[in-house]
Amino acid sequence: MNGSVLAGLLDTAARRGAAYWVLLDPDRVPAAELEERAALCVEAGADAILIGTSLTLLFDHSAVYQAVRRRAPVPLLTFPGTGSHVSPLADAILFLSMVSSRNPELLIGEHVRAAPRLKQCGVEVIPTAYLLIESGTLTSVQYMSGSLPIPRAKSDIAMAHALAAQFLGMKLVYLEAGSGAREPVPDAMISDVCAYCSLPVIVGGGIRDAAVARAKVAAGARCVVTGNLVEEPLRELGPRLRDLAAAVHVSG
Repeated sequence: MNGSVLAGLLDTAARRGAAYWVLLDPDRVPAAELEERAALCVEAGADAILIGTSLTLLFDHSAVYQAVRRRAPVPLLTFPGTGSHVSPLADAILFLSMVSSRNPELLIGEHVRAAPRLKQCGVEVIPTAYLLIESGTLTSVQYMSGSLPIPRAKSDIAMAHALAAQFLGMKLVYLEAGSGAREPVPDAMISDVCAYCSLPVIVGGGIRDAAVARAKVAAGARCVVTGNLVEEPLRELGPRLRDLAAAVHVSG
């Protein structure tokens, strides 16, 4: 692949001031509602949809991608919890290396198992440094990964990890508080990481309202991701998503 998906994502972020991405978790979104929820995301202004989970209760995610694709004419990105989550139906995969962890499986082990499948299916691979940040509660990703999060007050640790990822040739940095986070990634940490390394920064976890989303953009986030919000009752979802998209899209 020639990097066209990543280039398009970054172009959208530059044009709109920042990009708004939505995460759909196949374990938590009812299959019968996938199409409608995906359509609401796009209508509200989502620039991309991530499909992923920390676990997976499904043997095959193909039906999930097919359902979302029918109603979501935006890039579909795999947000993998393990190498088994690779799908040829995605436009690209965030090839996550949890550089904040010391778990070798999440640094390289799962990647080795996934690499041949990715080569065969031809999905664009976007090497992404994944940094887990303390959120005030035990999140799914922390539990499943067996990883200690970076302390909220330790921006220097996040900065050093992000810079190491840049030197390793990764393309993005994802600062993650985790699904169900009590507190989002601190604005000061986002600002410090953005100033210290040249990689575009994605921020997710614990972002539930427009004011918080706008603060992440003001701190330097190139992309803002929400996940748990998409699991709210359908009748409430559209307006919430529109507010968040408008907060993230500070221009254009």
